[in-house]
Amino acid sequence: MNIVDRLARFMVVLLAWAGLVFLTLPLVIIVATSFTETEFLKFPPVGFTLRWYQQFLADPSYLSSIWTSVSIAGIATFFAVVIGVLVALVISRSELRGRRALNTIFIAPLILPTIVIGAALLQFASAYGFARSFFALVVGHTVIVGPYVLRTVLASLERFDQSLEEASYDLGGNAVSTFFLVTLPIIKPGLVAGALFAFIISWINVELSIFNATAALMPIPVKLFNYVQYAVDPMLAAVSAATIYVAVIAVIVLDLLVGIDRVAVSQK
Repeated sequence: MNIVDRLARFMVVLLAWAGLVFLTLPLVIIVATSFTETEFLKFPPVGFTLRWYQQFLADPSYLSSIWTSVSIAGIATFFAVVIGVLVALVISRSELRGRRALNTIFIAPLILPTIVIGAALLQFASAYGFARSFFALVVGHTVIVGPYVLRTVLASLERFDQSLEEASYDLGGNAVSTFFLVTLPIIKPGLVAGALFAFIISWINVELSIFNATAALMPIPVKLFNYVQYAVDPMLAAVSAATIYVAVIAVIVLDLLVGIDRVAVSQK
C-alpha cells in the first residue's frame, strides 16, 4: 500500500468518525443535560439528579402520551409488516401486470412530505367520520412506515434462493408451511430491520400526528412540541432522553433477535 492509498484510507476513516461524532454528540448532550441540578438547560450539567425524570414520570399526562405513542407505533408496525410482506411477495414473485406501479404506490409516502400526508388524512378521516381518533393515527402511521418494511423485505427476497421453497413443496409442504418454515426464517433479518425502522419512525413522528391529535389523545412527540413553546427546562431534556432510550432498546432487541451484522449483510 503506497502513501496515497494510506492517506485516502486515513481520510475515509477520519470522515467516518467525524460523521459519527456529528450524529451522536447532540444525543449525548440531551442525555447529559437531563441530569443537571439547575432549573434551566445547561451543558455540561451541574451536579447529578434524577429529579427531572421523577417529575415527568409523576405526570399522568406524560405517561399517557408515552403509552399512546407505544400503542400507535406497535400497531402500525404490525400492520406495516403484514402488508409489507404480502406486497413484497407479490412484487418479487408474481407475474402480475403493473407490479412496478404497485411498488411506486407503496413507496410514495417516502417521497411526499409527511405534513402533506397528515393534512390529507385529516380531510379524508373527516369525510368518513373518524378524524382525530386513535384509528386515524394508526392508519396514518401505517401509511408512512409501510415503505420501510417493504424495501427491506424486497432486498431480502432479491437474494432468496427459490429452490429452497421448491424443495419444501417436493417434501410435501404446502404454501403456508413453506412460508413459515422456509421463507420467513430466511427473510427474517430484513423483516426485523424494517419493523425496527417502522417503529422508530412512528415513535418520533410529529408532522402527521399533530393534525390528528387531541388533548386526550396526544403522542409524546406532539406533547413535547407543544411543551417547548411555553417552557424550556431540564424536564424537556429528560423526556427527550427517554425517547432516545426507547430507540436504543429497540436496537438492542434487534441485535438479540437476529444480530445487527446479519441485518446489515441482508441489505447489501
